[in-house]
Amino acid sequence: MDIVSLECGYRDGTMTPSAVVERIYAEIARAGERPVWITLVPKDENLTRGQMLEADQAAHALPLYGIPFAVKDNFDVAGLPTTAACPAFSHVATETATVVQKLLDAGAILIGKTNMDQFATGLVGTRTPYGICSSVFHPEYIAGGSSSGSAVAVALGWASFSLGTDTAGSGRVPAAFNQLVGLKPTRGRVSTSGLLPACRTLDCVSIFTGTCADAARVFAVARGFDAADPYSRQQLPGEGAAPWSATSVFRFGVPAKESLEFFGDNASAASYRAAVESLIELGGEAIEFDYAPFREAASLLYKGPWVAERFAAIEDFLANNPETVDPTVDAIIRCADEYDAVDAFKGAYALAELRRTIAAVWETVDFLLLPTTPTHYTIEQVMASPVELNTNLGFYTNFVNLLDLAAVAVPAGFKPNGLPFGVTLVGTAFTDDGLLLVADRLHRRLAKTIGGSAQKLAVTPPLTSSSPLEGCVLMAVVGAHLSGQPLNWQLTERKARLVASTRTNGDYRLYALANTTPPKPGLVYAPGLGGEGIEIEVWAMPEDTVGSFLNLVPPPLALGTIRLADGSMVKGFLCEPAGIEGAQEITHFSGWRKFVSRKA
Repeated sequence: MDIVSLECGYRDGTMTPSAVVERIYAEIARAGERPVWITLVPKDENLTRGQMLEADQAAHALPLYGIPFAVKDNFDVAGLPTTAACPAFSHVATETATVVQKLLDAGAILIGKTNMDQFATGLVGTRTPYGICSSVFHPEYIAGGSSSGSAVAVALGWASFSLGTDTAGSGRVPAAFNQLVGLKPTRGRVSTSGLLPACRTLDCVSIFTGTCADAARVFAVARGFDAADPYSRQQLPGEGAAPWSATSVFRFGVPAKESLEFFGDNASAASYRAAVESLIELGGEAIEFDYAPFREAASLLYKGPWVAERFAAIEDFLANNPETVDPTVDAIIRCADEYDAVDAFKGAYALAELRRTIAAVWETVDFLLLPTTPTHYTIEQVMASPVELNTNLGFYTNFVNLLDLAAVAVPAGFKPNGLPFGVTLVGTAFTDDGLLLVADRLHRRLAKTIGGSAQKLAVTPPLTSSSPLEGCVLMAVVGAHLSGQPLNWQLTERKARLVASTRTNGDYRLYALANTTPPKPGLVYAPGLGGEGIEIEVWAMPEDTVGSFLNLVPPPLALGTIRLADGSMVKGFLCEPAGIEGAQEITHFSGWRKFVSRKA
């Protein structure tokens, strides 16, 4: 049910959207709607939609043509009830949430709305009257929450992807417990219009899929600025640039050993160590950091004024229907009474101080690699201790939205007891695409199958991107800025990363310029030369640092477009014609390094 496999089947005629719909509903009928689903779109409606898509040739080109999906039952869908897992709250929506409509417009087929921890309050999936979802790998263990049904629907193959929400980890914990990818985008990248909030200032729409490539496909459709959502954001030039995602060398943060916590689960601890080693083998450098300030930030979510924001979301309903709310959910939300406006400001001050402290970590690492959860509990254990064990599950997740970070949870193999383990890559805001690229490489190193199926991950194509370096400019350098040369620091201090060592095409001459300090070459375009090309390096530079870099480049060099040996084009420095007067042509050396070394 991964998107690429369905697309192949649609192309070669072995599958059709209506046939896929027929199969999904047949499987749901055999297994039963509960506890995964709260409301299904009527089968006949989706069969008709599938047939209409098949008959419309233009629809075949839509990015999500015929792809089945599910949404958590706190998203509005016109004509369907929104319950948030509270029957008394149920009301039929008159409009469809913006993100859901975008997916429908892209050709996707909505199967239904899924079970959840009531009012999206929990990481366990047990706080619901619609039945408790279990992990697809063991009926006694929790599926995770609050987006429990959304994760299980994908893991069972009843949807190719699903939408959840994530305030404290609800888009990541269920992914770990069901061997899925869970993308928690940067706050504001996906519209929350038409979503019942938990904490409106922190909520994110999350995406569950079997692979990072599928997550990237869905994210490309789902994201975008929404003027109707006051918390929607537009990415600024260079913001979230992740040049490290296209290189084989990167730095990732791991909590200092004394701050790691697995609550006695030695198998999870071993699985995390194995994931760290795998990322090192992929080219990463592990750098320890102090996890304490991240834990302090996390504590503000449920032991600070942000809990009052949950009350604000359903204040009127709670006042009039107190007996209809899950007792654990009710107790958590009513903690809002303990906080006032003064506490809200104190919380904001505390968070600002922690952000300043944590900023130093991002100067030393590109992203963090954390366990998604410290351990995995049974349903019985959670029912006996619902608050304490829920808190434990959020040990590595609760801080992310408070600190305005992006995250991708990926499967990381299985423990000896047959339960899956997961890790999460966490980066600064707007690094979503870069995190997905690295996460895909790690996922393929650690996992063998997709979700609860026997489908081999290896047969699905890896994530690639036509623009893997969003927020970056590819810059070719030919002389004093090459690695190991005297001006290379001007690139590295701007967090540029080496992407490729290659050559220009054969139509360039190289000159050693006169009277330059340090010595510099000049690259000149010579159409029709037909030489062997000049050695260059291509660096990815964050867009917002390019201007300051250009200010450091003296005449006669100027920014232009350079054609590479493979036919692609990048920005780089060319020499003005007047600059080669008195210069020595060194084209026959094929590169600056050879010229410098021979001269020495």
